[in-house]
Amino acid sequence: MASSSLFHSSISFLDSKSRTVYPRPITKHRPSYLVTCTSSTFDPSSTANSNNSPGSPSPATEAPQKSRRAADENIRDEARRHPAAANDFSAKYVPFNGGFDSPESYSLDEIVYRSRSGGLLDVIHDMDALKKYDGAYWRRLFDSRVGKTTWPYGSGVWSKKEWVLPEIHDDDIISAFEGNSNLFWAERFGKQFLGMNDLWVKHCGISHTGSFKDLGMTVLVSQVNRLRKLKRPVVGVGCASTGDTSAALSAYCASAGIPSIVFLPANKISMAQLVQPIANGAFVLSIDTDFDGCMKLIREITAELPIYLANSLNSLRLEGQKTAAIEILQQFDWQVPDWVIVPGGNLGNIYAFYKGFKMCQELGLVDKIPRLVCAQAANANPLYLYYKSGWKDFKSVKANSTFASAIQIGDPVSIDRAVFALKNCDGIVEEATEEELMDATAQADSTGMFICPHTGVALTALFKLRKSGVIGASDRTVVVSTAHGLKFTQSKIDYHSKDIPDMACRFANPPVEVKAQFGAVMDVLKDFLNKAPKHK
Repeated sequence: MASSSLFHSSISFLDSKSRTVYPRPITKHRPSYLVTCTSSTFDPSSTANSNNSPGSPSPATEAPQKSRRAADENIRDEARRHPAAANDFSAKYVPFNGGFDSPESYSLDEIVYRSRSGGLLDVIHDMDALKKYDGAYWRRLFDSRVGKTTWPYGSGVWSKKEWVLPEIHDDDIISAFEGNSNLFWAERFGKQFLGMNDLWVKHCGISHTGSFKDLGMTVLVSQVNRLRKLKRPVVGVGCASTGDTSAALSAYCASAGIPSIVFLPANKISMAQLVQPIANGAFVLSIDTDFDGCMKLIREITAELPIYLANSLNSLRLEGQKTAAIEILQQFDWQVPDWVIVPGGNLGNIYAFYKGFKMCQELGLVDKIPRLVCAQAANANPLYLYYKSGWKDFKSVKANSTFASAIQIGDPVSIDRAVFALKNCDGIVEEATEEELMDATAQADSTGMFICPHTGVALTALFKLRKSGVIGASDRTVVVSTAHGLKFTQSKIDYHSKDIPDMACRFANPPVEVKAQFGAVMDVLKDFLNKAPKHK
C-alpha cells in the first residue's frame, strides 16, 4: 500500500515504493563463580561422574584470569589451541515421535528430510548421556558462557552446543554470536492496557538479520559447512521464504562462502525483507505464487539438484530455535513463566519452544514447563481452525494477505509437531484479525516498543486471553517477538496515515502540519500539552 500524502513531507524517505507485585530480578543469571572448563569449553570428566551432582567450584579451583590472545591470533585460532574435551554426547534423525532407539534412524551427516513413510523427522539426543550430569551442572555451565567472546560459546545458540549439535567441530560452526536477545519488561504496556505487572517481551528480532530465524540458520549452515568438508554432494543451500528465512539463510551462507538460492512469492514481502538476501549475494527467484507454492517448488527442485533444503521441514533449524526457550528460563534465573505466546505460521517455532522447555525439565534444570499459546493471523489460520474443531478435522487453507506476512501460510509443514507440542503442555491457539493485530502493534509501539505485525498477532492473543480470564493479572507471561519492527515500516506508515482500507486505525498518530510561524507553533503545542496525560 502506498503511504498517504500526509507523510510525504515529513517521512517520505521511508516510502520506497490487584496487587502491586514487582517482577523478580533477572540479573542473577551470571553467577560469580566459573565452571572449571578451559576457555569455557565442556569437560564433564573434570567435574562429574555417572551419578553425582557436581558441587559449586570453590574459589581455589576457579578458572584463572584468561590472558589476552596473541595479536596474530583470532578467536577460532584460540579455540583450536583449547579444544573441547571428548564426550559421549550424540544426536541423530529419527521419525517424528520416535525415540532415540527407533529402528529407523539417520546420522546428521546424511542428507535426508523425511522418514521412509514420508513423515517428518526430528533430531533426538542421547538423553541418557546428558543425564549423567544433573540440572545444577547444566545451569552452571550455560550461565558461565553468557556474554563471552570465546568461540563459539558466546552465541546464545552455541552456548548450549551439547544440546544442539554435540558432535560438530568448533571449526565448522558459522556463527554471528546470535541469540542472547533482550527480555523486555513491558511495564507500561502491561499496566496500561492489560492490568498486568509481570509481562515480558522476548525480542528475538534483535538479532543479526532482524529475526529469530538466525537461531536455526546458524545450526543448519554450520552442518552444511561440515557436509561440504566431508565431500557430500552439496553445491548450495535453498529455501522458500516469506522474508525472514531468506534473510537469515543468505547472511549465514555469505559468511561461510556457500551459495544460497531463495524462492520468494512475488509482491508478498516487504522491501526491507527482499533487500536482505539481495545484499548478501543470494540468487533470488521472485515467483508468481504464494509461500505454499514456493515451498512445493523448492522441495521438487532439491529432490533433483544438489541443493540442501533449508526450510523447517529440515529439523536441524529447530535445534537452534529451541535455545530461545532455554534462554528465557536462564534470564528468569531458571524460574518458569506461566505462559509463553508464540506467533505461528509454518509452525516449527511453537514445537521448538516446547522442545527447549521440555528438555530443561527432563534434564532437571526446571521442574515444569509453561503453557504455550500459538497465535495465528485470521487470514492464515489452519491451526486455529483445527484447534477449534477439537483436533478432529485438519484442513489446509488458502492463505489470504496479511500484514503478518511471515506467517501467511495455509499449509504448514510442521502441523504435526505443533499439535504434539500444544497437546503436551495444555496449550491454546488464538487468532487475530488484521485490524486487531495492527491496533495491538500500535498500542505496543506507543509504550516504547517498535514491534513487527507478527508480535501484534501474539499480543492480540494475549488481549483475548486476559479478557476471558484465562491469563491472570499476576501470571508471568512472555510474548515472543519474532522480527524487528524496522522490517515493517511501510505497514506502520500506512496505519498512522490511516491509509488502510476498511480499518479505523484507532491509535494512529500522524504528524501535525503547521505553518512556520511562532504563534501557530505555540498554539499547537499548548493544545497538545493541555491534552497530555499528567504525571502521577
